[in-house]
Amino acid sequence: MARVCEITGKRPQIGNKVSHANNKTKRKFYPNLQTKRFFIPEENKWVTLKVSAKALKTINNKGISTVLKEARAKGMAV
Repeated sequence: MARVCEITGKRPQIGNKVSHANNKTKRKFYPNLQTKRFFIPEENKWVTLKVSAKALKTINNKGISTVLKEARAKGMAV
């Protein structure tokens, strides 16, 4: 499975690794992804999502049902 957040859509970014001698080589910056299970009371089932740390904070703030509804409207979540 790809390293993509299923709620926010965050993906790896590409940048440069810069050495002390100022040599630049390509590298990737990966999002902080966690695999979590959430219980959705409206559907009465568990859902496993790969979410970023930022998405976890949003879920804690708004609730899983609201966040999933917004993500599905954007075409992001399952």
